[in-house]
Amino acid sequence: MPKVLVSDKLSETAVQIFRDRGVEVDYMPDLGKDKEKLAEIIGQYDGLAIRSATKVTEKLLERAGNLKVIGRAGIGVDNVDIPAASKKGVIVMNTPFGNSVTTAEHAIAMMFAVARQLPEASVSTHAGKWEKNRFMGVELFNKTLGVIGAGNIGSIVIDRALGLHMKVLAYDPFLSEERAKELGVTKVELDDLLGRADFITFHVPLTEKTRNLLSREAIARLKPGVRIINCARGGLVDEEALAEALKDGRVAGAAFDVFAVEPATESPLFNLPNVVVTPHLGAATTEAQENVALQVAEQMSDYLLTGAVQNALNMPSVTAEEAAVMGPWIKLAGHLGAFVGQMTDEPIKAINVLYDGVVAEMNLNALNAAVIAGVMKASNPDVNMVSAPVMAKERGVQISTTTQDKAGVFEGYIKLTVVTEKRERSIAGTVFSDGKPRFIQIRGINVDAEVGQHMLYTRNKDVPGVIGALGMTLGDLGVNIANFTLGRSANGGDAIAILYLDEALDEAALEALRATQKFLQIRPLQFEM
Repeated sequence: MPKVLVSDKLSETAVQIFRDRGVEVDYMPDLGKDKEKLAEIIGQYDGLAIRSATKVTEKLLERAGNLKVIGRAGIGVDNVDIPAASKKGVIVMNTPFGNSVTTAEHAIAMMFAVARQLPEASVSTHAGKWEKNRFMGVELFNKTLGVIGAGNIGSIVIDRALGLHMKVLAYDPFLSEERAKELGVTKVELDDLLGRADFITFHVPLTEKTRNLLSREAIARLKPGVRIINCARGGLVDEEALAEALKDGRVAGAAFDVFAVEPATESPLFNLPNVVVTPHLGAATTEAQENVALQVAEQMSDYLLTGAVQNALNMPSVTAEEAAVMGPWIKLAGHLGAFVGQMTDEPIKAINVLYDGVVAEMNLNALNAAVIAGVMKASNPDVNMVSAPVMAKERGVQISTTTQDKAGVFEGYIKLTVVTEKRERSIAGTVFSDGKPRFIQIRGINVDAEVGQHMLYTRNKDVPGVIGALGMTLGDLGVNIANFTLGRSANGGDAIAILYLDEALDEAALEALRATQKFLQIRPLQFEM
């Protein structure tokens, strides 16, 4: 009988699901706070069910000799070392949709609270004061709301805001014009939104691209009197710069449920009269907590008892029988998507996938999901094979699949084409007999390129001296090139180079390469291995 440890608080109904399904369960809801005790006993368990209190580190995983699955009741997995779990062969699952409505409602509630100064008015009245004239608020009716991130939660916020008769602007790199029309919003660029919105709410994950999205410079471009709401992730906003703007009146108010450092015992935003703060309550409703708890119990039981995988962040959702055959192809599909996703900065209109030969007979739904997840991970690292197709549909991205009999020298291959307003990008790959994925064509140029963790892609005109300049520039900066692959369309035509590096390039190295003025395109690439 599989054995599961629940180390954070889950509902009794969720715990009972494990028992009813035939899974032995130990419920220790405060154990997640005791790292040493958790490390002592984790080796006994096949599964670990958590919320946010338990920290699953590489050190803990080293003690988890029998662990097969970690289930996070909720969407955020910042408390789980996913790469370390993957190396240990431990599946990490989350429940991405169980608390969407709750989080969206909290954002709306925070918007009301900061617009009408409700917390301060409540404290004042409790103190026996009757300061009716002190708390002068503003209406939401006919105001402009800027929504940054129009995915699952953002689209619910949009729906609620339109019901309040607000005008809604949306900024989201993956939002198509068609999807924007369906939502009833005006799609704009970030600077346009910052300069026009009366209220701004964030609904994006924290990535290197979104960190300090509302920076000091961006705050300077805000419409005077704006109010800022963040119920998404701490770190999206420069809290120090925002505090200064609140103090000098450029920003009229802010409502924050998340902070750069949590638990937040101090913040530049604390104790400001025009700021509402809550302790990360976005998902804290009875309904949401119950939904995600029940979902994670069912998912973990399914995996431990039948091998079925749902909402996994580091493994595709395929049956046990399919996994052995499809594993390398699913990895290839993800790498193809990740390549194009990292190369694409503009909104994606369509993702077209061609399956040739043996791969055309496989589970195309799983392969498509791996491709889409790879594409979208560039902007949302929390996306997985289950949520990626939903996210693509929400953004109006058209997905098409074509199959064909073996038509080349390979037993099978996958060709991915991504379409934007400006261009199409294509890449093809196959799996060799050694089980390793290979890129075999990029931009119509034939190559034979393995996939590495840290890669550099360059494009240039096929003229003498370019490769030499590339090697010399990186050599002068102390960057070691472990290997490389070259390709060209024709003598004097387009040429590409793929370099395999020991570590990621920093911005200084990229600037040095750009300064040579020999390259039409330079793009560092990272792949999960």
